[in-house]
Amino acid sequence: MKVILKENVESLGKIGEVIKVADGYARNYLIPKGLAVEASGKNVRMLEHEKSTVARQAAKERKKAETIVQQVSQVNCTIARRLGAQDKMFGSITAKDIAEALKACGVEVDKKHIVLGEPIKALGDFPVRIKLFSGISAEVQIHVVEEKA
Repeated sequence: MKVILKENVESLGKIGEVIKVADGYARNYLIPKGLAVEASGKNVRMLEHEKSTVARQAAKERKKAETIVQQVSQVNCTIARRLGAQDKMFGSITAKDIAEALKACGVEVDKKHIVLGEPIKALGDFPVRIKLFSGISAEVQIHVVEEKA
C-alpha cells in the first residue's frame, strides 16, 4: 500500500514522502496514529497543493528578508544609556532594545531574529548579526553612547 507521511518516521522517511509499506503496517499502525494517509488521488493532489503553497510563502518571506537586508545595511543605529559610578552602564542592551532602536531608525525587525552572544554591557561599537531567513543574514553596527542628562 502506498501512503503519504504526515510526520517524520525514523525508519521510513520524512514528511510529504510517498512510500510503499505493507498493508497491515499502514492500516494498523501508520494511519490510526496519524503518521500517514493513504496515497489516493485526492490526497496526492492535496499534498502537491500544500507543497506549492509552502513554496510560494517561502519565496515571499525570502524576498521580504532581502529587502530588510538592504535597509539594515544603510542604517546607523545609536543607543543611549545612563552611566553610573565608575562609568558602568545601568543594565545591559538586549535584543529587545536593539529591535526598538532599529524600529526607530525605520527598519522593522523581530527581536527573535537578532543574534546576540551575550547582552551588551559597555559603551562602544558592536556588530550585531540579524538572521532573517535560512541563508540570509545581515550585520548592523550598534553604537552605544552615554545618555546626556
